[in-house]
Amino acid sequence: MTVEVAVTVNGQRRCAGVDASRTLADFLRHDLGLTGTHLGCEHGICGSCTVLVDGASARSCLMLAVQAAGTEITTIEGLAVDGELNHLQQAMGDSHGFQCGFCTPGFMMTATELLRENPRPSEAQVREAISGNICRCTGYQSIVDGILRAAELIDE
Repeated sequence: MTVEVAVTVNGQRRCAGVDASRTLADFLRHDLGLTGTHLGCEHGICGSCTVLVDGASARSCLMLAVQAAGTEITTIEGLAVDGELNHLQQAMGDSHGFQCGFCTPGFMMTATELLRENPRPSEAQVREAISGNICRCTGYQSIVDGILRAAELIDE
């Protein structure tokens, strides 16, 4: 069964007819062409597919596109402002937070939610916030450092 799904993604209204069983991740990637959201485990464990749905982090591999109808979604593509890196993107680059980059979108969306809710997190709070995201390349310290640096840049 095909269902018309209308969402606002990264500030832009988007509509597409999709199979009722299509995941939000596949809808974003295949129907809307937003390939920044990555699929890792497809079981909600790794966090690579994390996006913001109405401001809250969600595993897009576990959510159906029809469940997202009428919501506002932010993906990794929506973080830059007018083509310029935002403070989190800049800080992660400066700290060399990621190596292969596969997990990057999920960490970035998780950190975006964290910094919006708590602009001055402690290291322990950062570690807790990202504990649901898996990176196979780093020891996480550079990711934590990047998020903490982004918190410093918020007020600069």
